[in-house]
Amino acid sequence: MAVWQPRESTPRYQFLHPRIAQVAWLYVRRACELTLGVGANTTVFSMINGLLLRPLPVPQSDRLAVLGIDLKRPTINYSFSEPLFRGLENRREVFSQVFAFDRRKFQVRGSSGTESVSGQLVSGDFFSTLETPPLLGRTLERADDAKGGNPSGFGVVISESFWQRWFNRASNVIGQKLQIDNHVFTVVGVMPKQFIGADPLQRPDIFAPLALEPVLDAPRSLTEAGFHAWWLTVMGRMQPGVTVAQANAQVASIATPASSQLRDAHFTAESGSAGFTYVRLLFRKPLRAVFAMCGGILLLACLNLASLLMARGAARQPELATRLALGATRRRLVQQLLIESLLIAVMGTAAGLAIAPVVGKSLAMMLLGNQGDTYVDTSLDIRVFAFAALASMIAALLVGLVPALQAVSSSLNEQIKSGQHTTQSQERKRILPKVMMAGEVGLALMLVVGAGLLASSLVRLYLSGTGFDPKGLVNIAFSLDKQPLKGEALIQFYRQLEDGLRRQPGVTDVSFARMVPLTHWTWDEDMSAGAGKTQDIYHNRVAPDYFRTMRIPLYAGRDFTWSDTPSSGPKIILNQTAAKLLFPDINPLGQFVIEHEGKNTSQFEVVRVVGNAKYEDLRSPAPPTAYLPLTQDDGNQSPSYFATIRTSGPVAPLADAARSLAVSLNPAIPAPLLTRMSVTVDESLSAERTMALLSVFFAICALVVTAVGLYGTLAYATARRTSELGIRMALGARKSQVVAMVFLQNASVALAGTTVGLAAALMASKALASFLYGTSVRDPWVFAGSILALVLIASAASLLPALRSARTNPMSAIRCE
Repeated sequence: MAVWQPRESTPRYQFLHPRIAQVAWLYVRRACELTLGVGANTTVFSMINGLLLRPLPVPQSDRLAVLGIDLKRPTINYSFSEPLFRGLENRREVFSQVFAFDRRKFQVRGSSGTESVSGQLVSGDFFSTLETPPLLGRTLERADDAKGGNPSGFGVVISESFWQRWFNRASNVIGQKLQIDNHVFTVVGVMPKQFIGADPLQRPDIFAPLALEPVLDAPRSLTEAGFHAWWLTVMGRMQPGVTVAQANAQVASIATPASSQLRDAHFTAESGSAGFTYVRLLFRKPLRAVFAMCGGILLLACLNLASLLMARGAARQPELATRLALGATRRRLVQQLLIESLLIAVMGTAAGLAIAPVVGKSLAMMLLGNQGDTYVDTSLDIRVFAFAALASMIAALLVGLVPALQAVSSSLNEQIKSGQHTTQSQERKRILPKVMMAGEVGLALMLVVGAGLLASSLVRLYLSGTGFDPKGLVNIAFSLDKQPLKGEALIQFYRQLEDGLRRQPGVTDVSFARMVPLTHWTWDEDMSAGAGKTQDIYHNRVAPDYFRTMRIPLYAGRDFTWSDTPSSGPKIILNQTAAKLLFPDINPLGQFVIEHEGKNTSQFEVVRVVGNAKYEDLRSPAPPTAYLPLTQDDGNQSPSYFATIRTSGPVAPLADAARSLAVSLNPAIPAPLLTRMSVTVDESLSAERTMALLSVFFAICALVVTAVGLYGTLAYATARRTSELGIRMALGARKSQVVAMVFLQNASVALAGTTVGLAAALMASKALASFLYGTSVRDPWVFAGSILALVLIASAASLLPALRSARTNPMSAIRCE
């Protein structure tokens, strides 16, 4: 009974307090601060859980492993070529089964037209390794993954959602035909809704045999490219009793095929319980940095609340001393004070858990942009609840333990005699609260400096320029991969499409390009000037008026025209970087560039030099780039191009017009997808933008929490000196002297915190170096602005209690003692 009595008496004591409204508001305000700290940490942890930690919903997912190739580079390569995977498929030293998969879009033709459907190519052991039985029918087997496909026909497995959407959950779905990528497949199985494959961020609707890739992608087969195409993700199920460390050591000893690309390389294995996605590699470091900021916010909120509780505990010391004198034990009082803190922590954690799923979805959208087939599960599970509970307990201990111990540690006689007020000498002895307030200011300065550096870096990235004008620029993707268009028929299709798009309201320029800048999709070729040194040159194929449409600066020479056919001789346009690289000492116009592809070479005449444009990302400088004409497309690559349109009108009617045009020209073409170039630029900076925005938000929260905490604590401490200050003024001290004395004493705490925080920020900012662009980790303007913000807030928090103390009536202050 003794253990539970504090839990029961604490709410009774607090909420039967004469000033119940004030006490209730105190609880709510403290809980709100912890909601910010715990909620932010829980939200980011739910994102990390969904992206990095959540196990795949398959049996014994802890025995799955992801295979990689260590090429002696800074990062492991997780892409395998088809022959490299086939060489590992039957190895049983480490894994009971090995499988491969590739994420892609299938074009499925139905009665209402062609639809792009998310799916995967999977090897024969994919389903048996993941050990998930089908809802209906059977899964794909090794016989389906044989070269040329299963003799009984091409089999395909569909998801439950596709079964619902496409077949209306018909019971006779097994054996139904689907026309996928212009080939007929037979539905052999339906997977349950919870099965998502091995990519945690994808929800594939179609699983097709990997061995059919040469059939589906002919004549541009990645399988046929052999060791030159690295495109498969490979995973395996470890033998019983084998750990990840043992698997990694054993696969490292497996010999790699003799290849110049694999010289001195070895295989690696790491845990695959959470599956594998390349998005994980992009956002692993940014999420860790954001999580560290969230930890700073939680610690700041705890320091703030601990300071306030210590100030309030000092005011309650006479009451607690009286309880001790009447027989209460110190342990009982510490329990009571800790349960008060736990109650606040539970309230804050409950509110944080309530907002975490909603905010987590918004965070996922910020990171991933408009990728419709990518999904991060930020729902709450046992790991998120455990983390929230741990954060709540830590917060309760940080907030309550030290104030509770300090509140009951003083002498009984001294506390009973001291009354409700304190003197300057007594206040000086209270060192720990001042240290905590100084730490609060220092931690806030670190967060503000970090936010300033990341925000400055983001601004500099945007100001660095792209080399083209994204404003008013629209890209429309037309998928022609599965259409029998090439040569003159392909050119005629795009010319008709151009004519139709130019007639749309607001459209000023139209062109086409195989690759859109800043989409992380690039192609490079080995090129040289005559017998000169071979250089790695980025490669894009474009239509006439492309540079005018993009507003890429035009220099000497002429643009491509629709008359630049194969019979007129191969033409090429170089950007400034490529021109200087290939022709450093001569005018490139009229010169010839040689493209090397294995033992084959092709020769192109340079007809123009244009400005540089960034392709991979905004951080990297504009690469040397060569542009080839669409009109000389050799058919060796995809016939799908993006329509690049500059418009001054609304985008929605343009999207509708593009769909109507595509259907009128070729009904089998899937609906084209429209994106704004400005959105593409933003999404290329999704990680940087998310980090900067969240850090600025956390910095603002830190400033607000620090301001409220400093003011509350200093006001409480100053109020307890009412009688002392009244006596000083009664003995002749001027109000200005009292204000100056209180202000300097309060401000000295903030000044100490700013000094320590500055030193800590200088050291901690080095951890952000890899995230910054064009900004030094010791940017003087960022540090000066951050210090100025903290100084202003600390000065206001110190001055207001001082001004309030000067309005004290000396006689009233003396009588209140």
